Amino acid sequence: MLVVVLVLDFGSQVTQLIARRVRELNLYCEIKPYNDFELNDQVEAVILSGSPFSVLDPQALHVDLDRLLDHAPVLGICYGAQYLAHTLGGSVEQSDSREYGRAELTKFAAPEDPILDGIQERSPVWMSHGDTICKLPDAFLPVATTQDVGIAVFKGKEEEFNNPVYGFQFHPEVTHSEQGALFLENFLIHIAGLTPDWTPSRFVEDAVDFIRQEVGEEHVILGLSGGVDSSVAAGLLHQAIGQNLICIFVDNGLLRKNEFEEVLESYKEMGLHIIGVRAEQEFYDALAGITDPESKRKAIGKVFIDVFEREAKKFPEAKWLGQGTIYPDVIESFSVHGPSVTIKSHHNVGGLPEKLHLKIIEPLRSLFKDEVRNVGEELGIPAPILKRHPFPGPGLGIRILGEITPERVRILQNADAIYISHLRNAGWYDKIWQAGVILLPVQSVGVMGDERTYEGTVALRAVNSLDGMTANWTHIPYDLLGKISSDIINKVKGINRVVYDISTKPPATIEWE
Repeated sequence: MLVVVLVLDFGSQVTQLIARRVRELNLYCEIKPYNDFELNDQVEAVILSGSPFSVLDPQALHVDLDRLLDHAPVLGICYGAQYLAHTLGGSVEQSDSREYGRAELTKFAAPEDPILDGIQERSPVWMSHGDTICKLPDAFLPVATTQDVGIAVFKGKEEEFNNPVYGFQFHPEVTHSEQGALFLENFLIHIAGLTPDWTPSRFVEDAVDFIRQEVGEEHVILGLSGGVDSSVAAGLLHQAIGQNLICIFVDNGLLRKNEFEEVLESYKEMGLHIIGVRAEQEFYDALAGITDPESKRKAIGKVFIDVFEREAKKFPEAKWLGQGTIYPDVIESFSVHGPSVTIKSHHNVGGLPEKLHLKIIEPLRSLFKDEVRNVGEELGIPAPILKRHPFPGPGLGIRILGEITPERVRILQNADAIYISHLRNAGWYDKIWQAGVILLPVQSVGVMGDERTYEGTVALRAVNSLDGMTANWTHIPYDLLGKISSDIINKVKGINRVVYDISTKPPATIEWE
């Protein structure tokens, strides 16, 4: 039976990081809203997340603590810790000033406690709270303090609770808490007694068994994009049901240069039953005259559905639709604050299951992006696909600002091919999380030979990130940028100026549209 760490989300901006840190310990975990979860025999530990709310607020978020404490070991983080203290009879008060940023554990009140195994005194931790625990309930003991926070770590008295209970006033999930992962390991493995047995090989074994049980002898149809998620989903499905998987790869005219042919060749190495569909003109016709980014996404999505539906109907034996949905997509579908704001439309197969009367199977819906790559390595997915930078579903359509035309696509494809080629040759491609070129709706004066030019501008973008939630611009060496710029201007007709984007996310996004 799979061990589950249940992370209850009270609305923290970094709840996903808690889950990621737990997964890094080879423990399976799931995030659920604080007001919509199920306790069963699989739940062997519970973590209460932080929150933008205060436990003193009339609108504070509440959960049945007695039920949780009776069921499994419980760890409260920030709001979760304050909620434990406040609800069980302690005192929480608003701080004179918001306690935010780096702090150090300066005193261990219970140095022999197993939660502190391997933890150094003055270990840096990250605080982010407006309230402070001033007095613990009688059933709790202090474990560690910082210079400004008298109760940074606390625990429940063993004689008072059926299961271990701990509270951290700091955030162990963020990298600024340098030994945060060890705190979580101490609690989950050494105190709660969980077995770290959730590995890529275990996932593949369980997923293949699940697919076979669900699908049986029926056929699955899957839309491939050339990206990591859909490719790994295809690899899992193929391992489970072989040639009963039918893959469709649509050329929307917005792929990178020669990508259609190269990706098809890579998929053949995987032994997939794949249908390549050239539909560039249909997409170009639908995008004619459109400049609004959201309208572009919707137009691309609609044509994709039309093309996919047309091709899928050629395989009436297919009863399932496979999708490369991953865990962040699942998490972002719920919000503890109500409906989430739509930042952008996602390019997926929305509406297709109903139109085609297909059941859905999503073999990766429990994985984060880095875990998808680990599973891909376990499956032996070819490196050119597995190590490929993330590429947006709408493709170059959202890297061409303004109207999309075949000529503007050609310009961007050529510039992008030169950029990526230089990164690969210089050994920088694998050091970067995502890189691409953006064609701007800007023309400027230039000089080539003895002639003045009035041509276009492209921006180079390169960022490093773990999961795309935040990103820093990559410090590509100036001499390499100079070679890239010179090569693009000399070889791509229509471009006479190259700029480099040094914006972080936030406040900027990775893509420009």
